[in-house]
Amino acid sequence: MDKFRFRSLASGSSGNCYFVGNASYGILIDAGVGVRSIKRFLQTMGLDFRHIYGIFVTHDHTDHIKTVGVLGEKYHIPVYSTKKIHEGINRNYHVTEKLYTSRKYFNVGDEITIGEMVVKSFPVSHDASECVGYSITYKDKTFVIATDLGFVSNEAANHIKEADYVVLEANYDDEMLTNGPYPIYLQARIKCDTGHLSNLQAANFLADNFTPKWKYIFLCHLSKENNLPELAYNTIKEHFNNNMIDDEENLKIVPLERTLPSKLYIFE
Repeated sequence: MDKFRFRSLASGSSGNCYFVGNASYGILIDAGVGVRSIKRFLQTMGLDFRHIYGIFVTHDHTDHIKTVGVLGEKYHIPVYSTKKIHEGINRNYHVTEKLYTSRKYFNVGDEITIGEMVVKSFPVSHDASECVGYSITYKDKTFVIATDLGFVSNEAANHIKEADYVVLEANYDDEMLTNGPYPIYLQARIKCDTGHLSNLQAANFLADNFTPKWKYIFLCHLSKENNLPELAYNTIKEHFNNNMIDDEENLKIVPLERTLPSKLYIFE
């Protein structure tokens, strides 16, 4: 009953929300989808908002924070983030319910204990007020999420390499982005060091830093216009093969759905 669990509700520019916890309680990473959707999502796991001990926000873009105000102020779920991110949340006009009583501040690098989980933040590079990833340790296992980052910094890399389970952005395929509908200025924003991580960048990082400690790699925040799940998956596998990495029995690579919930992953 107390095994580490993960499930994605949505992962993409239309909205992001992830559950990390066990059978009895957990946290949400971001809340960029509707409250009713989150409520139904939790019910399928036998949970409700009383069982969510906190929402940990990665950054203040709308697709990650759309409903944090309602969840924080109406349902009294603590919303954790840095002072800069909280200020950005309350400036965002898409967040109609502003955060006041539910705000919980931390400094980047702080450790916060939630039940039996220890949550630690680390900086990532993105064009928001501030942007963080999270490392969550439960018993003897570690889960890391790094989304919306233009490149993998040394600090982010160190956390990812220590994880058993990794959620890493694979936002776009280079060829699809270059030949797609986005104007040049938007392509440049996506490709820059404060933009998004491509399939190729994710593949290079994972292949160059491979560790048998990894049991699951979840590819998140895939673009609707500039990526496909099979492209993201195949790019990672190709780089693993080129680096003579063959660990299919012990490592699963899973592209997460943009707008649909994933299966519930119960880690051993």
